Amino acid sequence: ILNISGCVVLLQRIIIYEKMELLQHINSPDDLKKLSIDQLSTVCNELREFIIDQLSHNPGHFASSLGTVELTVALHYLYNTPYDRIVWDVGHQAYSHKILTGRRDRFHTNRKFGGLSGFTNPAESEYDTFAAGHASTSISAALGMAVAANLRNEDDRHVVAVIGDGAMTGGLAYEGLNNVCSQPNNLLIILNDNNMSIDNNVGGLQDYLVRLTTSSKYNKLRNSVYQKFKRNNLIDDDKKYFVLRFNNSIKSLLTKQQNLFEGFNIRYFGPVDGHNLPELIRVLHNIKDMKGPKLLHVKTVKGKGFAPAEKAATVWHAPGIFNKETGERIVKIKTNQPQLYQDVFGHTLVELAEKNEQIVGVTPAMPTGCSMSFLMKKFPERSFDVGIAEAHAVTFSAGMAKEGLIPFCNIYSSFMQRAYDQVIHDVALQKLKVIFCLDRAGLVGEDGATHHGVFDLAYMRCIPNLVISAPLNEHDLRNLMFTAVYGNDGPFVIRYPRGQGEIANWQNEMKILPIGKGRKLREGKNIALISIGQIGNDTAKAIDAAKAFGIEAGHYDLLFLKPIDEDLLTEVAENYRHIITVENGVITGGMGDAVLEFLAAHHYTNIEVTRLGIKDQFITHGSIQELKHLCKIDEEGILNTIREVDKRFKNSTIIRLNPYQINSPRGKHDTSAR
Repeated sequence: ILNISGCVVLLQRIIIYEKMELLQHINSPDDLKKLSIDQLSTVCNELREFIIDQLSHNPGHFASSLGTVELTVALHYLYNTPYDRIVWDVGHQAYSHKILTGRRDRFHTNRKFGGLSGFTNPAESEYDTFAAGHASTSISAALGMAVAANLRNEDDRHVVAVIGDGAMTGGLAYEGLNNVCSQPNNLLIILNDNNMSIDNNVGGLQDYLVRLTTSSKYNKLRNSVYQKFKRNNLIDDDKKYFVLRFNNSIKSLLTKQQNLFEGFNIRYFGPVDGHNLPELIRVLHNIKDMKGPKLLHVKTVKGKGFAPAEKAATVWHAPGIFNKETGERIVKIKTNQPQLYQDVFGHTLVELAEKNEQIVGVTPAMPTGCSMSFLMKKFPERSFDVGIAEAHAVTFSAGMAKEGLIPFCNIYSSFMQRAYDQVIHDVALQKLKVIFCLDRAGLVGEDGATHHGVFDLAYMRCIPNLVISAPLNEHDLRNLMFTAVYGNDGPFVIRYPRGQGEIANWQNEMKILPIGKGRKLREGKNIALISIGQIGNDTAKAIDAAKAFGIEAGHYDLLFLKPIDEDLLTEVAENYRHIITVENGVITGGMGDAVLEFLAAHHYTNIEVTRLGIKDQFITHGSIQELKHLCKIDEEGILNTIREVDKRFKNSTIIRLNPYQINSPRGKHDTSAR
């Protein structure tokens, strides 16, 4: 039953949708092709209004998709999708794409549990040609599709890569560009330049050259001359690239500009106004069937059509709920609430840097998200935003560490996967003192499978020379940062979750923690729970709730996964018959497996081990609480597991071996329970 406020909002939505005379009838790109250019401009206006309305009450990636409205309409108008492939780089540019490809009526479920993904997802729609959550992948993926089309003689299939919104700073984009000119393909790369990546001047001569080089008459003449030269053996592929480079040099001389794309022997067109729909359609139409790789440089405005977003694109990248009439962001202010973990990191980093001038900060394009912006404000000369370039961030940090600086390299857990070789080869192998702070560890919520930081414990645990830790609360986080600086001489990993901490009074007096030592939080009988990181707070609540069922469970917090506290594990093995491990990460290779390995290596028998965490699957999107419940690692899920284990204990007289059991409750040498 809707309340009055809900009814008003629903009525407003109905009125808005009825106003959208064209958009409400577009259920696929085929419907776009029936419209005139003037009508397409109306569709763009309606799309913007629809996105603004939807995201004002259902938060998502806002400014990026407002900037690509005209580009999206032009592409689906001209190309035969989904047969023709459009590969979006970083799917949060693609909200218009989702709305135009049959998902308008479900768009209100965007990023919600059971609803549409916030990124492109081939499992969701055939129009989503490639999964895109991490940046800089589009050129490589699209090149693969273009080469496949060439090998299959699918000459009528077009492939377009849309890259931008900062993704051109990623190294993978340049690896793709480098390979584009060496493979036979007709790939079109569209650089969506919204001033978050590459910026070129636009002048009269440049505009003239854009019109000239993209005109069909010019390119027919150009091709005719080339074919004539080729028939008379006056040119071959090597000479062709020489001529192309010569033409590029003349263009650079005339415009007094150089661009790196022509250095890759890719024909460059632009820049073009990405919000001038008729001109955008004209240019795309003229270059659509050109042979060989080409790049169209499109200038757009991030947040186009919504003034507050145009003025502050970074703030409006993902602004949360807002008033679409006034542009006021609606932020719920709670008094006496714990700080966000990222803010505790940011403030603590400044506090440490004030007392140690060797400390520096590095982040790949996430200074606000990870709160390194605090250090940038206080010590701009010791703060480095390297752009979307995680691999570079790690090796750059390693270089500074080699010269005696102490870099705090803060990378979201999911994005650290992109720098795995650098962690091994450039940091761990040389035992360099780089402090990795993995923000957004564990389930992160609405961004879904591409962003969940659930693999870090497993993929870091096998690397030599690393110290791996996870704080239970904010005091632990500060102490671990302090320990990494003053209590350790090599690489140090601290992983912590997204969201609020646990305690309002987070500013403790920092101290060095004994590395590799956990702690007993509660004494128990028969059942012991071992946790690591913030998920230990859910574990503690479940243990409290278990008292109502007459269950007294013990609780141990590891704090360090590596080196693991063998004395603590020995105490658990000597005193408990059932162990439940709890982690906000994948079970395979994670903390639970580390416990099993210890028990097996030390010949403990008749101990039942139940592992809670992320099973061998990718987890969908939804709120963090919904996803923890799905994975049975919320308070309710942990409590249910405690009760199930207790029930088995009370009903069993003989402990039978299975793949999740290690024999003996009382110690390695006791065989009386067999």
